[in-house]
Amino acid sequence: MDQCWYHGNITRSKAEDLLSKVGKDGSFLVRASESVSSAYALCVLFRNCVYTYRILPNKENKLIVQASEGVPVKYFDNLDELIEFYKKENMGLVWHLRYPVQREEEEAADEPEEDADPVPTPPILPPRPYLVALPASEMKEASPLNESSKVAEVSKLSLSETLLQRLQSQDTSSVSEEHLKLIQDYLRVHITSDFEMVQMGSSSLPQLKKLLTVLCKGLFSEASRTLPSLESIQKVFDQQLPPGIHQRSQVSSTGRSGERRPRRSDSVCQVKADSLGISQKIHLKVDVELGKLIIKKAKDGPEDKFYNHKKILQLIKSQKFPNKLVIVLETEREKTQRKEYVFADSKKREGFCQLLQQMKNKHSEQPEPDMITIFIGTWNMGAAPPPKKITSWFLSKGQGKTRDDSADYIPHDIYVIGTQEDPQGEKEWLEVLRQSLQEITSISFKMIAIHTLWNIRIVVLAKPEHENRISHICTDNVKTGIANTLGNKGAVGVSFMFNGTSLGFVNSHLTSGSEKKHRRNQNYMNILRFLTLGDKKLSPFNITHRFTHLFWLGDLNYRVEQPTSEAENIIQRIKQQQYPELLGFDQLLMEKKDQKVFLQFEEEEITFAPTYRFERNTREKYAYTKQKATGMKFNLPSWCDRVLWKSYPMVHVVCQSYGCTSDIMTSDHSPVFATFEVGVTSQFVSKNDSKYTEFQGQIEFLSCCATLKTKSQTKFYIEFYSSCLESFVKSQEGENEDGNEGELVVKFIEALPKLTPIISDPEYLLDQHILISIKSSDSDESYGEGCIALRIEATESLVPFHTVLTHHGERTGVFQGEIKLQTSQGKQREKLYGKSLQPQRLNHLYVTIVVCSSQPLEKRDAAKHSSSSNACCCRILHFESPLQTLFNSPSTPPR
Repeated sequence: MDQCWYHGNITRSKAEDLLSKVGKDGSFLVRASESVSSAYALCVLFRNCVYTYRILPNKENKLIVQASEGVPVKYFDNLDELIEFYKKENMGLVWHLRYPVQREEEEAADEPEEDADPVPTPPILPPRPYLVALPASEMKEASPLNESSKVAEVSKLSLSETLLQRLQSQDTSSVSEEHLKLIQDYLRVHITSDFEMVQMGSSSLPQLKKLLTVLCKGLFSEASRTLPSLESIQKVFDQQLPPGIHQRSQVSSTGRSGERRPRRSDSVCQVKADSLGISQKIHLKVDVELGKLIIKKAKDGPEDKFYNHKKILQLIKSQKFPNKLVIVLETEREKTQRKEYVFADSKKREGFCQLLQQMKNKHSEQPEPDMITIFIGTWNMGAAPPPKKITSWFLSKGQGKTRDDSADYIPHDIYVIGTQEDPQGEKEWLEVLRQSLQEITSISFKMIAIHTLWNIRIVVLAKPEHENRISHICTDNVKTGIANTLGNKGAVGVSFMFNGTSLGFVNSHLTSGSEKKHRRNQNYMNILRFLTLGDKKLSPFNITHRFTHLFWLGDLNYRVEQPTSEAENIIQRIKQQQYPELLGFDQLLMEKKDQKVFLQFEEEEITFAPTYRFERNTREKYAYTKQKATGMKFNLPSWCDRVLWKSYPMVHVVCQSYGCTSDIMTSDHSPVFATFEVGVTSQFVSKNDSKYTEFQGQIEFLSCCATLKTKSQTKFYIEFYSSCLESFVKSQEGENEDGNEGELVVKFIEALPKLTPIISDPEYLLDQHILISIKSSDSDESYGEGCIALRIEATESLVPFHTVLTHHGERTGVFQGEIKLQTSQGKQREKLYGKSLQPQRLNHLYVTIVVCSSQPLEKRDAAKHSSSSNACCCRILHFESPLQTLFNSPSTPPR
């Protein structure tokens, strides 16, 4: 049966729009569930309201309809059978199914890059002659087939026939008949279902997963035989050994040493340590005064081992398990060792971490940075090798907003380089980048991550001193090319934690062609929805909410939308640097203004010439025409290569430069650079220890309401997420009220729980953010997500807040109310970048002067002096003067 009513991975709001266009009671469609990967959502229109029923599979893969108001339990073998049943009247739904809403025809998918110049490319490996069954997570990184070979195969045989033929060519004599039949059945019948899901943009392959589960069934019996043996070994090692016998293990600890009561600067805690899965209790003690971490096997026994503050390189807090901690230590031979500890709960883990950080802060001569600089570079290399010298790119030299000459050779803390149509191997390109940076900075930068999808690549490099500040590195990619299955277009991403700050970077290459902006918009939405980076606990949120700072770079391919007859006029405007007039026709700025893409992202003002399409080996001429068999092809000069960013509210971020190079000419694109000064938080080193109390802080939301853009009829609740909470917190349901047309107002008067932070010190708490997700009680799907900063001007009193709600890149409403924050005693430490000027503080002027010198800077009485992590020769001076005093001073000449 033709499942014309199945729409795959469309968004909830798109489904509502499609049903509203039909406008008839009983109009329906089925889409993939957003909350459960293997489930579906049945959406039905009745009296201009959309009702959503979740369809869940059970263990036998039978389907059942689930709804909060209750629908009679009935099991179905497939969706077709379910839909046919509910076409009958009075079967439990709000209205029987009458009018299936047809799938919309997708815009034509990407063709091979038709506007690229023919340049030599490295040979492509032939397709594999055998079938490899990969899990969905690994399939994203599978090597692409030779494109011409693949097209030829598909033209002769169907996908099923092709794969069955490959299976027959294998030696399957060692495969059981039962397993062979299951594999053949999958390739003949069930692969079609998985392929349709891939075409819809899903990374889930339920039929393949089911096949692998059956094939691996025998492993469970082997595991049941092996586990008792491992448990016996565990019991052996769980018993305490006599003194003098060396024990190799990673342990955990608590308690006091001997009869002496611990000082306030000491901490003794009992934890479990794992070594090869064998847990053992151990006692850890932090001596802040002596600067030592002491490990003891017995609570009252002698010290087994200790590490001074210099040997403690990094603390890595597990995101999956809130009570697990990894400590990276330096051994005697200057090698690193990772020790893993499991605490009783997250609060004990945090308390131990803070004491350890306090110890390091007391003795360390190098304080943790609260501001770093990041270089972002994007370049479509045009499938051509780079020139010998590309240092101008990293120096931010060329057109646009460039760095001051005095800052030329001050290295950035992190370099993120995104390339498209990159013909080089990973090792080859990495060597080029590191050599170029060493030439400029005399620093050998550390490779943090490198990830490639076909010819789309992202590389992250960092100063060696930051290596032990970076953790939780994650990479992923999304394909948006032909049928959303080929990686000729798509995105690669990298994320990691820098101390207490989460950073995300996405490099994307979107659909080409001036007329395909809607396809580009869809590329963006698919990347937003399916790119998996950052903390896995934040699964209700896409990447725009998962990071303190998110940077999106790449060849976004948005064009200057003008008739081709305007080509010469555009060229003249570029020569006269009339960029604002041309940017009025920039597709990305127009689509962003209409809130279709990059909602809440920022971009620095563009003051440089279009970066595409140049004649190669010159930057004087744009090659905007090309004769093809189908006629003349036009590619008007455009700003295809861009860098945008989105940061949490009230977090420091400043774009210092944004431009393109003028001397790198091997491609028809110019490399683009952008540099940023961003605020980062430490792993919280409290300066308020003298005032420390056991006071328990609290975060309270009052008089809150959500205004949602929806026609759904359901109850809603809120989920609160934050790194300052032990786990996510769920509220009770709110009360619905009718709003304006197409809107629903949900009031949470007394339904919101009080949130208890794991640490109440203001130095920590006022740097935190609360993520919220407004969810449906029927489907547990999110109808909007937002972010609220806790850096509020006053505590102990109510402060109003207002945050925009978005879902999958679309604006879905607003959430507003009042927030009350209670913290322990103490105050926030001063940040290097200071506080933003508030209107009531305009009677003061804050001046920051950067002084660069190869000689040490002498202390000045007139300034507060603090060093930056950017370079040893760079010093920052902060002056604060009342405006009246400054401008009325006799020594100040009139202006």
